Amino acid sequence: MGDLHVPIDRDRGGIAGQIASELRAAIRLGRLESGTRLPASRELAADLQVSRGVVVEAYEQLVAEGFLISRVGHGTHVAPAAARDVPAPEPLAEAPATACAPYYGHRPTSPDLGGFPRERWLAAVRHVLATMPSDAFDYGDPGGVAELREELAGYLRRVRAADVRAENLVIVGGVAQGLSLVLHVLAQRGPLRLAVEDPTSHRQVPLLRRSGAELAPVPVDDEGLDVAALGRADAVLVTPAHQYPTGVVLSPARRAALMEWAAAGRATILEDDYDAEFRFDRDPVGCLQGLAPDRVVLSGSVSKALAPGLRLGWVAAPADLADAIRHARSELDLGSPVIEQYALARFLRTGAYDRHLRRMRREYRHRRDSLVRALAEHLPEVRVRGIEAGLHAYLDLPEGWDEGQVVAHAQALGLAAEPLGPMRFTPGPPAVVVGFARLPAHRTTEAIRALKTRMAAPRTPAGSSLTAPPLAISPPAVLPSAGSLLPKDGGRPRHKGQNVRTKY
Repeated sequence: MGDLHVPIDRDRGGIAGQIASELRAAIRLGRLESGTRLPASRELAADLQVSRGVVVEAYEQLVAEGFLISRVGHGTHVAPAAARDVPAPEPLAEAPATACAPYYGHRPTSPDLGGFPRERWLAAVRHVLATMPSDAFDYGDPGGVAELREELAGYLRRVRAADVRAENLVIVGGVAQGLSLVLHVLAQRGPLRLAVEDPTSHRQVPLLRRSGAELAPVPVDDEGLDVAALGRADAVLVTPAHQYPTGVVLSPARRAALMEWAAAGRATILEDDYDAEFRFDRDPVGCLQGLAPDRVVLSGSVSKALAPGLRLGWVAAPADLADAIRHARSELDLGSPVIEQYALARFLRTGAYDRHLRRMRREYRHRRDSLVRALAEHLPEVRVRGIEAGLHAYLDLPEGWDEGQVVAHAQALGLAAEPLGPMRFTPGPPAVVVGFARLPAHRTTEAIRALKTRMAAPRTPAGSSLTAPPLAISPPAVLPSAGSLLPKDGGRPRHKGQNVRTKY
């Protein structure tokens, strides 16, 4: 073969490793095809101006890995099974003109990651690294670090009115993993019919289906989940503190009815404590788990309060179910990283977590108010639904508006927006979800004014291909009309009818 191009950086050191890495990449990308004979080690060493021993070491490493074959008297060749016919990558598409618009979040549910308390978290990590015993770095309880479970149990009792002890908590990698583990355990006990809210987060539906559960959608109205429409189910998944995406809260009457339904059918309530940290008009209602700890499995995380990337969450379950979840965790992945658990425990113990939440709660309320005011001024035909809480706003669109087109315009302006269609099991009136957590208050009016300008242009008729289809599932559920989402308690709208408040 001709000259072999093997670039090396002498200042980095590890020349043998660099040669092996370059040859390995050339074989994987198809630049060195199967059966290709490589230069003799003495020749390649002379070309690269390195010692022959360095090249021999690189060749031996690749022979051991199966990339090369070396035989006395036959030289060194690329192994038949090593080379791959890899197509050349397609050139990157040119970025659209709108790519220069500021981007205020990947999802409407994303927190402002710029608000992450880096210094305080770093201080917590430094403290635990300086004080953790060496044995703490070993495999531990798959249910989580004892210190964190103790701190979380106290926090949930104090802030969420939960009835939970440390032994009933399992630390997980976020609510998604918590739900997966709970459904895994429940499905092992027999066929599982799981009632879910309609509409719901479309991202969690594949997770729910993967468990093998039969999904039964139940409509959501202005009082939350319609318990009268539950029917027979083994379990129900609810977001009572702040329903996603509608933004309503489960009313007191519905809470009582749900408890009665679960007790009568010996069913399990899976409570996702969604957005409980961020209620702006009053203190949030206590969790359902505090009413019936023997029937409710409470899931929560720090994904909104701190950052999704931490992958830290918890499940509070009845004793027998908590043991089964801990056992499942031991079989699946042996538990969560311990340093982050110790750091969160210290964050809770020192009050840093509470202080951070108070600061972010003030900021998110300011940003939500700015969005509501901007919509009232520039798009008064769009109505904001739900309570003053969370990181997203549910926008009820005028009849004839196309969800997909509104979302496309909003995203082009840097807004985090999604259509409601994919979140529904059955069709309904047009609506979108917009996140405000990453939208600076001083940019809100500008963004909504620009959205109004775009929406004033000719629109695609409703029902076009831009509107995403609803989730396919049976049996179908009856979705409430837009009017049925209005509060029945006489709650008065704010900002020219923009924000419908609920008293719960």
